[in-house]
Amino acid sequence: MSSFKNATLMITGGTGSFGNTVLKHFLDSDIGEIRIFSRDEKKQDDMRHELQARHPETAGKVKFFVGDVRDPQSIADAMPGVDYIFHAAALKQVPSCEFFPMQAVKTNVEGTDNLLHAAVNAGVKRVVCLSTDKAAYPINAMGISKAMMEHVIYANARVAAERGGTVICCTRYGNVMCSRGSVIPLFIDQIKSGNPITITNPAMTRFLMNLDEAVDLVKFAFEHANPGDLFIQKADASTIGDLAKAVQKLFGDTGTNIIGTRHGEKLYETLMTREEKLRAEDMGDYFRVAADSRDLNYDKFVVNGQVQTESDEAYTSHNTTLLDVEGTVKKILTTDYVKEQLENK
Repeated sequence: MSSFKNATLMITGGTGSFGNTVLKHFLDSDIGEIRIFSRDEKKQDDMRHELQARHPETAGKVKFFVGDVRDPQSIADAMPGVDYIFHAAALKQVPSCEFFPMQAVKTNVEGTDNLLHAAVNAGVKRVVCLSTDKAAYPINAMGISKAMMEHVIYANARVAAERGGTVICCTRYGNVMCSRGSVIPLFIDQIKSGNPITITNPAMTRFLMNLDEAVDLVKFAFEHANPGDLFIQKADASTIGDLAKAVQKLFGDTGTNIIGTRHGEKLYETLMTREEKLRAEDMGDYFRVAADSRDLNYDKFVVNGQVQTESDEAYTSHNTTLLDVEGTVKKILTTDYVKEQLENK
């Protein structure tokens, strides 16, 4: 019997790439109900019709709720009977968050707080929240909003644990290949249009995860989390230059155009900071970073503080396993999107 047998799972931002992949993993399982919570009724309608066409026997498990994490009442209306939540709703595009930072705050920070309060009040058993590498040493508005989101998660997790209720944890991962708005679909579209592909900086490095690995990370966190834990998957990386060459190897070389770094971009990704690495537990394919259990009793630190506060280095896309072009080709071929695009080449 699985943990999800006859259970009700809600996915916020459920019409996105992550939500669609969760459905692929869970639709034919013994789960009772999957609730898709999002603000885009058109995407919900498209998902509903696709499920009815492709999975007529199990499409009835999926229920749709139009709402917004910014609106506490819409969350509360969708919450009765929910056992577990995967919280994926977010503003994720770095450039748009740079220009509209308060929109990132309202969705990523306030929206997460709204969701977690509603979950605790409704007696939800477990909530896994999705964060991003950009929350570690953030330099852009999206990363800063996600870093604040993580702190909101840890604060709510602490309160919920003290009450003996909802277990709240967090996952953090880097670029998910072929997710909405990511660079590989852009490269493929540019090649198919006969245009040179646009590269910001060939020396940039990025972690490479596929959507199935993202769901596996969330499932691992769900199964192993203590309140306030942060889970990070060990991941390979490549340079943007090698990623571009890998896509061109598969779809054709139309040339490249180096356009320079966009608003708020980093040279490399950090999945785990030096400070977090000090208290991280190696769990094989994943790291678990335990919650900081200290309280607001500052007086004791006048007498007894921490001697060591950080490890020698962070865990980044510069110091993880760096794939060459051939290795990157093999990695991107693990995505359904690339395989589908090659079939329609």
